Amino acid sequence: MKITLFGTQPYDRESFDRIRDTYGFDICYHRSHLNANNVALAQGSDAVCIFVNDTADAGTIRQLAGMGVKLIALRCAGFNNVDLNAAARYGIPVVRVPAYSPHAVAEHAVALMLALNRKIHRAYWRTRDGNFSLLGLMGFDMYGKTAGIVGTGRIARELIRILKGFGMEVVANDLFPDPQYAAEAGIAYVPLDELYARADIVSLHCPLTDRTRYMIGDAAISRMKPGVILINTGRGQLIHTEALIDGLKEKKIGAAGLDVYEEEAGYFYEDTSDRIMDDDVLARLLSFNNVIVTSHQGFFTREAVDNIARTTMQNIKDFSECRRLENEVRAEPENAVGQL
Repeated sequence: MKITLFGTQPYDRESFDRIRDTYGFDICYHRSHLNANNVALAQGSDAVCIFVNDTADAGTIRQLAGMGVKLIALRCAGFNNVDLNAAARYGIPVVRVPAYSPHAVAEHAVALMLALNRKIHRAYWRTRDGNFSLLGLMGFDMYGKTAGIVGTGRIARELIRILKGFGMEVVANDLFPDPQYAAEAGIAYVPLDELYARADIVSLHCPLTDRTRYMIGDAAISRMKPGVILINTGRGQLIHTEALIDGLKEKKIGAAGLDVYEEEAGYFYEDTSDRIMDDDVLARLLSFNNVIVTSHQGFFTREAVDNIARTTMQNIKDFSECRRLENEVRAEPENAVGQL
């Protein structure tokens, strides 16, 4: 079985090459991102394997079907870049990697919290320049403070475990509350308005749906505690970026740690340092000294990347052997793009 991987980096090749002999597949790697203009690169393939910046829209899927591609395998959890209705229409199943390391993303969220609270990024640049002043670097004890967690899936639960270890109070919101989990974890499910009003740190871990798109906008920010730290390691479009910028300018938002950005496709995972940034909104975000933007790297640990490769190859093997596809995704009424 021949598989074409799009949007690959050296670390992808290393992980897949380590296990390819176990599965016996013929793998072809491409750095370019799949789209309607380069779909011909998949000619002769039984399956294509794509990542978050690849585009499998209706036109691309039509061409894939025409050249005999039988499976689309995502090596990520989100699937908003795939037209699931078109895939179903052309009879191409879509599989994903629903979980690769909740520890990795949760720990990255904590890293952002700590860096922003204790101004680690600012202190690093100061001391390199010989400036050892403490002015402007004061943070707060996380012990005894309140964290508001939106969404309580696998990643969020790992994050809650860590934050409880800091001695923080945790309030959470989820469309489907789990009272048993809340009792065991020592947290409380509360309405969003109460979460915003009480939380010193708000961290987003919910799926992107029509209901949650731009859930953090002017109205939500106005209800938050002044000086709140906002963390997003989930989906970029959970936050209306211009509203976030207004909140930062008005000092309603004390700091923001973003591992995702709503228009990240043109920048994230690529080195664009040799050209002028033409995204004015992203450029404005990067100008704030109380904002840290990382390049959707929350998942990026050795363990997680290896887990992604193994799950992806197992998904493809299950398909090739006509087994039940445990990680198949199909179009749903709310067009959800992945649990977190």
